[in-house]
Amino acid sequence: MNILQITSLLIVLAGVFGAINYLFLKLPSSIGILVVALLASFGVLILDLVLPSLGMADQVRSVVTGIDFSDALLEGMLGLLLFAGALHVKIADLREQWRLVFLMATIGVGLSTVVVGFGFSWITGMPLLLALVFGALISPTDPVAVLGVLREANLPKSLETKIAGESLFNDGVGYVVFLVLVGMAFPSGDSHGSGMADAAKLFLQEAVGGAVLGIVLGWLTFRVMRRIDDYSLEVLLTLGLAFGGYELAVYLHVSAPIMAVCAGLLIGDVGTKYGMSEETRRYVDGFWKLIDEILNAVLFLLIGFEVFAIAFEMAFLSAAIMSLALALFGRLAAVAIPVLLLRPFRSFSPGVIPIMTWGGLKGGISVALALSLPDGEWKPLILTATYLIVIFSIVVQGLTVGKLANRLGREPDLV
Repeated sequence: MNILQITSLLIVLAGVFGAINYLFLKLPSSIGILVVALLASFGVLILDLVLPSLGMADQVRSVVTGIDFSDALLEGMLGLLLFAGALHVKIADLREQWRLVFLMATIGVGLSTVVVGFGFSWITGMPLLLALVFGALISPTDPVAVLGVLREANLPKSLETKIAGESLFNDGVGYVVFLVLVGMAFPSGDSHGSGMADAAKLFLQEAVGGAVLGIVLGWLTFRVMRRIDDYSLEVLLTLGLAFGGYELAVYLHVSAPIMAVCAGLLIGDVGTKYGMSEETRRYVDGFWKLIDEILNAVLFLLIGFEVFAIAFEMAFLSAAIMSLALALFGRLAAVAIPVLLLRPFRSFSPGVIPIMTWGGLKGGISVALALSLPDGEWKPLILTATYLIVIFSIVVQGLTVGKLANRLGREPDLV
């Protein structure tokens, strides 16, 4: 199948599964599409066991494996999704929560990577450095999954800003940590430097370079938009910023996710206030919400079908199930330590730690990073554990985080 046929098939299936969810399951749209895709996947696998002569599972598997999920997400959809997500987070709201967001996106990601890495190495006997790679890919919360669920959960504004802001930034930081550890774990392959000096240099280059590039490109786009009053052209400029900026960041070897977030924040706040008319603001907002919804639907559909690309083995399931608890414990450390560090300087509502721990959803980015690893004896185990954590996170945590917030009290956090 060519790219146009695959794209058409994905959009048709996303629409059909979305309609099935809307009419029958009535789950939040993204989660519903994922659940329907999973049910369809397992239905095909069961049918293949009953009627092996049909060979349906092999046919579906050939189509799914023909889609490079890692490239489709990391090199295609991610820039648009992060830009769209950042576009609707206001800098003023983020400024009030920046200390906690910063600590969770840096110290928190590091803590979770170490906790999960050491624990996974102990559980499985995997080499520590490779287990730390697993810790890095599973530690960041997925902004796509998080922002999709936040729209349905109706959380207090300050808590929503904490979770959304952290997910936007820890994704980029986690990706850089992943690249550093992969470079150290696989020095003979497509590495990024195996020494500590190389690792530190790469981290600064990726993280700081991505932020600077995003701010510069966002500012230049804003200056151009101030001189224009044509909503169709201004929408096109924002699309060019998201697409072109992301590819430029990849070319310059700086963090493309951080670039997309910084550019989106600048355009969504400064750009909408000072560079757009009311009409343009409505069109830009509506356009990016639509892009966000469509890409979310396709992404969650793909996650559901990735069952066919992952070689499940019963021997791995016990370790994968234990890794669920390990990932939650790592997330708890990533939330609790920054909150405790800041508690002497500001107050938090009692439920902030459990809600943010349970609301830190994993998603397609973790699956894409796991699939991008070089082939080896430990890769099937990493894939199985990653996929199980992601499915549990999106379906179970995503459907219950709103209820948890209700139970623990809906009063906003104190600033």
